[in-house]
Order: sequence, then structure tokens, then C-alpha cells
Amino acid sequence: MDRSTPTTRVWGRAALLAAAALLAFPGAAAADGDDKGDGPTEAGTSFRTATPIRPDQEATAEASTGDYLYWAFPVDTGQRATVHATVKLPDAAARHAASTWQVDVYDGLRRRQACRLGTPKRTVAPDAASVSLSCTLRTVRAWSEQWANDPLPGTYYLRLTVTGLKADDLGLPVRAETKVTTTDAGGAQAVDGSLAEPLVPGAGSDRQRPAAATEPEDGWSSGWWSSRWLWTAAGGVLAALAGVGGYALTRGSGRPARVPQGM
Repeated sequence: MDRSTPTTRVWGRAALLAAAALLAFPGAAAADGDDKGDGPTEAGTSFRTATPIRPDQEATAEASTGDYLYWAFPVDTGQRATVHATVKLPDAAARHAASTWQVDVYDGLRRRQACRLGTPKRTVAPDAASVSLSCTLRTVRAWSEQWANDPLPGTYYLRLTVTGLKADDLGLPVRAETKVTTTDAGGAQAVDGSLAEPLVPGAGSDRQRPAAATEPEDGWSSGWWSSRWLWTAAGGVLAALAGVGGYALTRGSGRPARVPQGM
């Protein structure tokens, strides 16, 4: 005897139909992930021509030793970004001396941002096969004083180049691989206030923004919301409960039965 309710049977049929759809079109569920993994295969040579990339997207570029390579990526309020770069060096037989490689990160105002963690600059021996660099930025703030150099939401630029190299080694082919990861710092880093617009190229003007002005997939945050609101609300609820509990403990049980009514 079937004891299932009509609602249960409806949900069961819906689950079966969904499973059948996934089996019939196995590539549909992975289409979005595959598109996200296809990163650009070139890099810009200046701020204006920087190649846009998304967080967690791997980008590659074939270049010559001595070139300046630029990528642009978005970082929103409350996020802490880390840039990773790996350079596959030319054949050791073609090189003559050690080389020094460096990554620099600039914000939307093209101000160089300091690294909290990582190794943004490294010198490698002439026989090294590759060099890896990284730079973890400070947490992006929603608002800052004009004189401060705090990181603000908007487009950021990653620049990769070699800084120490013999002239004989200039022009040798290299392959660069970059990736940007972001983490949410939470309400502990939140501040009051917000920018009128994120610091992206073309913001505040009627002209079309260039391709480098990439935005987060879910859009820019307003800047006013943070997890501090949850902690504040939870603290208010706990304070109210503590007040009610304290009153219940101290008010007593009322008038004793042996005390006359008029007393």
C-alpha cells in the first residue's frame, strides 16, 4: 500500500526529471565552470592595455625577457587579494647570468600597493628553470581619507617584469603564468562610509569603460553591509534576554500569603 502523500510524490517526480535532464545533457552542468577556467593567453604592455582576468582564473602569456606584462582584476570591499606569478625561464644554455624578477600591484589610481605577505621579488641562478612570485595585499576598505594610501574597491593592476638582467639575455623567450585569489576578511576589517563609485577606468564619465574595468561576477558591493551588523543584532538580543532574566531573578515571588491585604 502506498503511504506517500501527494506532495511527496510530486517532489519525487521532480527529482527524477532533474536527474534525467542531467544524464541527457552531461555537459550542461559543467559548461559554466569550463568557461570560467579558460583564461586569457596574452598580457598587456601598459596600464591602458592590461589584459582583464577574474579571480581564480589562470592566465598565461608568451613574451620576451625584458617586457613589461600587465593584467587587470577586480577587488571588492572586504576582500584580501593574493597575486601569484610563475615565469618559465629560457634554456639555461642561452643565459649568461642570474636574473631578478618582480611583481608590482597598483590600485585604480595607479598607486603602488605594499605587500603584507609573499615574495614579490626574487633573484634566481642562471640555471634555474622557473621562478615563482606572490604578493598578498591589505584588505580592501570601503572608504579612506584622501591622504591615505589604503586599498580601495575597484580595478587593480598586476605588473610582471625582470629588474636585474644582463643585456645579453634581453629578448629571450619566456612564458608567464598568473593567478589572483581573493578571500573575505569579514566584518573585523569593515569601516563606515563608502565610495561613490569603485576606482575603475572611466568611472564617473559617459564614455564607455575599457575592457580592463572588469567587475565581480555578482557586481560591486554597496560598502555599508558587513557581518558587524549580525554581531550587533546578536548582541542586542543577548542583552535583552539578560535583562529579562535578571528581572525574573530579582523580582521575587510576590506578596507572601500571610501578609494582610491592606499592609
